[in-house]
Amino acid sequence: MATKNFSILFVASEVEGLIKSGGLADVAKALPEALLELDQDVRLTLPAYRKVNGIESAPVLLETKLEHWPHTEYKVRELTAAGVKAYAIDCPQYFDRPEMYAENNQAYQDNGERFAFFSAACLDMLPKLGFQPDIIHANDWHTGFVPFLLKHRYGNDAFFAQTKSVISIHNAVFKGVFSYDELQCLPEFHGRYAPDAAVSTTHVTMLKAGVMNADKINAVSPTYAEELKTQLGSHGMAAEFQSRADDLVGILNGCDYSAWNPETDPLLPANYQADEASMVEGKSACKRELQKRVGLQVRDVAMYGMVCRLTNQKGVHYLLPILSQFLNNDVQVVVVGTGDPVLASQLKEVEALHSDKFKFIEAYDNGLAHLVEAGSDFFLMPSEFEPCGLNQIYSMAYGTLPIVRGVGGLKDSVHDFDTDPQVATGFVFLEPEPTALLLTMQRSLLLYAQQLSEIRRVQLYAMQQNFCWNKAAQEYIKLYQQAFQY
Repeated sequence: MATKNFSILFVASEVEGLIKSGGLADVAKALPEALLELDQDVRLTLPAYRKVNGIESAPVLLETKLEHWPHTEYKVRELTAAGVKAYAIDCPQYFDRPEMYAENNQAYQDNGERFAFFSAACLDMLPKLGFQPDIIHANDWHTGFVPFLLKHRYGNDAFFAQTKSVISIHNAVFKGVFSYDELQCLPEFHGRYAPDAAVSTTHVTMLKAGVMNADKINAVSPTYAEELKTQLGSHGMAAEFQSRADDLVGILNGCDYSAWNPETDPLLPANYQADEASMVEGKSACKRELQKRVGLQVRDVAMYGMVCRLTNQKGVHYLLPILSQFLNNDVQVVVVGTGDPVLASQLKEVEALHSDKFKFIEAYDNGLAHLVEAGSDFFLMPSEFEPCGLNQIYSMAYGTLPIVRGVGGLKDSVHDFDTDPQVATGFVFLEPEPTALLLTMQRSLLLYAQQLSEIRRVQLYAMQQNFCWNKAAQEYIKLYQQAFQY
């Protein structure tokens, strides 16, 4: 089948380079950029939050109001992200705030209304801008009402007659559950009846609205697509995903190697490439710098790094019970992250007992994250669930062996040393138990202590893996073609 040149509107609540809180932003920058390189006419849209880079000076393309009740006034400003045109929807009552979603760990009370409006404005602006997309690609719960409104509000609108919708599920634990009262800015909910969005008689979930109305659904790894059809893996939406099983695929995220490449990374004290001498020398220099930066003794020792949000999803609760025991070995461990204050205080307690071997840095620090990836020998990702995960891919690029639980995208991207040493890129365990993690960390340490040359071979092999976005983007184009034949 010849590749069609699609016009695509990529709708996301955050985009790397403009504003970011997590991995969704990385995808929202890198995938459109890769689609553009494959000659697709792709454009982005996001809310014009106060902190969006360059928002104040961004030219206004459109001053208008919603055609549908409540006729909210808004502007569309033009930005670019990685060469892709971006439409920022500027509505101060919703988006001119200090943060994107929450302040002081408290979600904004009107998040349902804010993102319902955003979804409505994304569609409302298109005829006015004269951009008629073949595909509207929504992402996660914030944009779940885009496929819903495309079908319910614009189902008979000639402008949208050929437009298909796709929704990507980056993390189904966040569903956007709101009461009908919180969504009165959409007349579609005035009757308090929406079976294809309802989760109870009083509440709807924006993610369900997207999943039940999109033409195609994509999960960000093949294994996660399978997990979404199970009670455990779907976080309560198994029936919906099962009912759409024929339209559900899993495409593994790519890696933005322009930002994560040890050969060119400006945040490292020494750059290195995938040959043994360069790698050993470069990683040693990065390890020394990491030790200095966090206040550990500078010496040649097995280094374990972890950079994550402090949540149970990331498996911090598997690490904490066994961390002190593991620190009885000749090792150093560095954890960088922010999040759950209880987990943070527990990590501080371990640091107080083992400050010569363990450092916890409670910060979101991109420079330090790059240094941990390069300076560590092993990277910990013992996730409870992980739709795709990017840090295991970054780790491999930096010759740092990921230690992961075999779920979601981790299972799809990391090969276990004991299972198949020739193609190994890290260490994998399955049981959601602290002891399973401990045994796997000890396996890695034993190999480091007894067969360093074997560790080096696996590190080099890991560096040669390629999870480029170009490959993923071609899979998305196939998905768009399938949506068109829907």
